[in-house]
Amino acid sequence: MSEYITIALVSTMTGNQLSKYRKEKERTQLETAHALGVSQTYLSLLEAGKRPLTEKLVRKAIRFLNSPDENTDRSSAPEFKSDLGRSACGSPLAAWVTGASHLKRTGPRTRRFALAALNSPKRDARVVEALPWVVLTFPDMEWASLTKVAKAYDLQNRLGFITEVARSIASFRGDGLKGEKLLRCESRLERSLLVREETLCNETMTNAERRWLAVTRPEPAKRWHL
Repeated sequence: MSEYITIALVSTMTGNQLSKYRKEKERTQLETAHALGVSQTYLSLLEAGKRPLTEKLVRKAIRFLNSPDENTDRSSAPEFKSDLGRSACGSPLAAWVTGASHLKRTGPRTRRFALAALNSPKRDARVVEALPWVVLTFPDMEWASLTKVAKAYDLQNRLGFITEVARSIASFRGDGLKGEKLLRCESRLERSLLVREETLCNETMTNAERRWLAVTRPEPAKRWHL
């Protein structure tokens, strides 16, 4: 992008234009907000024109949205979720294999997929099933960055739970090396465990369903307040 175009965008960009530009670049609100140093809620207000879009924020947005990794994240695309939903027999492994084909099996894209899935207002069950397999397959992700963003958006309980599930699978398979790596990541997340109870999948459960799950949920879910 030439300097002239950058100057023009800085001086004229509106919140609505920022929203359209972000979507064209296939960036989520979560990762864009993190890059701008604001909350996802504040970015929503900016894009809705309810908060002023400053020159500094526009410059940061242009720099971020035109970074080399701009077109690699397909985790929020409709066809990605559709493919996960069609995975054979509801198998988490089948869901993960489908997701991996979109992610092209690279670490940075996987972090973005995990964060987008965890922070989505409505998480498809197949996506939730795939998450532990993502963590198990990529135990060497940049966990410092992933944990930092997860904490910023209060996602540490959800991330901690899927990490523990992945660690359990590694232990069952006799993969001690992966298990040790995931245990270290899990321990760091546990230090910032949130007290509040939340859910990993269905946000619209009735009170009766919540009471039933509070009694019948497995021990890892209890530990992570899910």
